[in-house]
Amino acid sequence: MGKRLYAVTHDLHLYAGLFLSPFILVFAISVVYLAHFRISPEAAGPPRIVTGLPVVRNLEQLTGRDQVIAVRGLLDHVGVAGEIDFIRRISKEHRLVIPVLLPGLNTTVDLNVEKRTASISQRRTGIVNALIHLHKMPGPHNASIRGNSTYVRLWRWLADATSYGLLFLTLSGVYLWAVLRAERRIGGILLSLGAVSFFGLVYAITH
Repeated sequence: MGKRLYAVTHDLHLYAGLFLSPFILVFAISVVYLAHFRISPEAAGPPRIVTGLPVVRNLEQLTGRDQVIAVRGLLDHVGVAGEIDFIRRISKEHRLVIPVLLPGLNTTVDLNVEKRTASISQRRTGIVNALIHLHKMPGPHNASIRGNSTYVRLWRWLADATSYGLLFLTLSGVYLWAVLRAERRIGGILLSLGAVSFFGLVYAITH
């Protein structure tokens, strides 16, 4: 039983690690840039003007997910894909300003509800900002509307799978190290140092 459990855990640890390694690399590289660098995106190009939009009635009065669903139809109509970051209403001018995000591409749709026109501008943000974007998505901000695009819903699933996979790799790694009885002393020292560092930092921050 013990040998069988060890063999199964060993194989799962190996294959789960191989599957998750690309996602872990994305998170690891992006957190370095997120913590230490600020990458400026390219300047936005000239805006594209679209007229005669099929604006739904009471679009300005809608809120939350209902407004996002209504706006999504307009974005499909003008060929803009991606995650709606938020919707800013400028009531005096009957305008809605809608940032739409894709990894590496930011689009701003300035919609005039009264005139049924839209000004669409785009700017490339580069591969580094794309990685940072994926690192932060879906995130806790605007949780009521977050996941309004297919790619963010898929990425949310993969981010969850990566978190659960890392938990499994950690626990199975400790189990394999404990059963194998190899490098017991240095392993114990490193494990203790890691625990002391983590809890020491938590204590320092909270006191």
